[in-house]
Amino acid sequence: MTSNLQPVPDSIVDANVQAALAEDIGGGDITAELLPADSMAEATVITRDDGVLCGQHWVTKVFEQVDERIALQWRASDGDSLSAGQTLLQLKGPARGLLTAERTALNFLQTLSGTATRCRDYANRVEGTGVRLLDTRKTLPGLRAAQKYAVRCGGCHNHRVGLFDAFLIKENHILACGGIPAAVLRARESAPGKPVEVEVENMDELAQAIDAQCERVMLDNFDLDAMREAVRLNDGRAELEASGNVTLESLAAIAQTGVDFISIGALTKGCEPLDLSMRLS
Repeated sequence: MTSNLQPVPDSIVDANVQAALAEDIGGGDITAELLPADSMAEATVITRDDGVLCGQHWVTKVFEQVDERIALQWRASDGDSLSAGQTLLQLKGPARGLLTAERTALNFLQTLSGTATRCRDYANRVEGTGVRLLDTRKTLPGLRAAQKYAVRCGGCHNHRVGLFDAFLIKENHILACGGIPAAVLRARESAPGKPVEVEVENMDELAQAIDAQCERVMLDNFDLDAMREAVRLNDGRAELEASGNVTLESLAAIAQTGVDFISIGALTKGCEPLDLSMRLS
């Protein structure tokens, strides 16, 4: 299990769950209403895939919001490695509520577990190198906090949360501001204390970013030789982040160049959901 996971605030989880249930239930679950109102049942959630569990908080909230009488007993925890056929969760309560909540609960669990599973695979490829793998803002709309939590469950790390908590000065910002030094200066003046990162495409821009004393420099689509040269020229003055066209196959070689971070959109983009099933009894 991954330790020291910073939880997502209840207010965000509640909002995620409310929105998901509203789009699924609408005016009511007309199929579940075919069951007697007093019918009780038990259910088991299993995984058909190996993977990493993520999404307990969201699943628990789904069942609570549908029917607070449903009792949940988890058999695994967020961050745990899973084996195909393993029981993840046992439930007991009104049959209507169990069936109404099923799809929304599984959607959260399989999506977030799929993200955590991919991140664990990536993290394993660079274990022991000291490099940290970062996510990006390429997340599912409305589920950024959830997917970034899943990234942490899988053993990777979070980049900035959004456009508000750190500067990432890219090509168009640089052009509009009149150059890297001017852009960094404006960032310092407009939001003192906020981290400043500059994306660079060549060694000249790297030198400008380092001289401007930004905290981190993003090396955009540098090849391996260029990354190694960037590490040498930087000499520890700024954090270096490799970005662009990163794959599982290229990870180890990038890590060995000496960069501090590797940012990877694929950690959250297009992840394959874990194959889960809920069986009623």
